[in-house]
Amino acid sequence: MKLSAPIHVLKRRAKALSRTENIPLHAALDRIAAGEGFAAWSLLVAKAAARLGPAELNAALQPGDLLLLGARPMQGKTLMSLRIAVEAMKAGARAFFFSLEYTAADMAGRFRAIGEEPGRFGGRFTFDSSDEIGADYIVARLAGAERGTLAVIDYLQLLDQRRDTPALAEQVAALKAFAAERGVRMVFLSQIDRSFDPAEKPVPGPEDVRLPNPLDLELFDKTCFLHGGAVRLAAPG
Repeated sequence: MKLSAPIHVLKRRAKALSRTENIPLHAALDRIAAGEGFAAWSLLVAKAAARLGPAELNAALQPGDLLLLGARPMQGKTLMSLRIAVEAMKAGARAFFFSLEYTAADMAGRFRAIGEEPGRFGGRFTFDSSDEIGADYIVARLAGAERGTLAVIDYLQLLDQRRDTPALAEQVAALKAFAAERGVRMVFLSQIDRSFDPAEKPVPGPEDVRLPNPLDLELFDKTCFLHGGAVRLAAPG
């Protein structure tokens, strides 16, 4: 059964329903789920998660959105972000991939790992591995970007490594303001703390994001976490 709106929109409707009718949020969530043909909100979420892939994630990102995409190493966050970029390009948008880790040869290999050839997209894909990558640099590179352009930043914590750049919170706030103004969509890859235990919960959450320095995750419009093939998309709040 196809949902009438993305999960984050349905959750927003439930929060509004909870306020207007003065009912508990869980009751509002279940009522929204019933309207979508599910007996409970948990069943709706489980069904949606089962088919959540790069096409759905690309569709969920609205112009100006910031998405935090987090996972432990080797869980597929880089390939997922690249697949999202491919979906964006298939829909006619441009995609940028800013990486402080990968080389151009690495990126070509990642494309082939997902069954794509980077040359297929012509000038719609730009890979940038400059040592100068930071908020100011990204804003300058995207100055002429069209609305709906997708930019991947690989990765969040590396923006915080250089002493000559502003604090991470300032950089993300600057990128959020730029994205809102230009209608650019941004995907930030993120490390997950080693304390995350999949035996306690199947997928990490915002509380598991590794943050050496303070950062308000409410700056992100959506969060997505991966582990063991499971994908969970949500609003950070």
